[in-house]
Amino acid sequence: QVRLVESGGGLVYTGQSLMLSCEASGRTSSLYGMWWFRQALGKEREFVGTINWRGGGTWLGDSVKDRWTMFRDIAKNTMYLHMHKLTPEDTAVYYCAAALSADNYFNRQYDAWGQGTQVSVSS
Repeated sequence: QVRLVESGGGLVYTGQSLMLSCEASGRTSSLYGMWWFRQALGKEREFVGTINWRGGGTWLGDSVKDRWTMFRDIAKNTMYLHMHKLTPEDTAVYYCAAALSADNYFNRQYDAWGQGTQVSVSS
């Protein structure tokens, strides 16, 4: 089992930045990939980005790729999302997820989810 805990959310103003963290514990040696998702109030879950734990390659969604970056710290079992130039449209609960095998990662079968962290952006 892998357990995930997000942190770093908060209330900021338009144009400011936040750094979100997702720390994994448990079977961290089995991590193959991780994702960030977000869900705004009353909306469907939206893909934000993903990182391959084996090598660190990242892919970000079109709505954020020009503003945000992802990276990992293997020693800390932590994935990060550095969010710049935040706008009110980024307001959502941000969740991380993890896959424990290549098959699960590439088939988007999520083995673990975090509890989410709230990001609120005020104009």
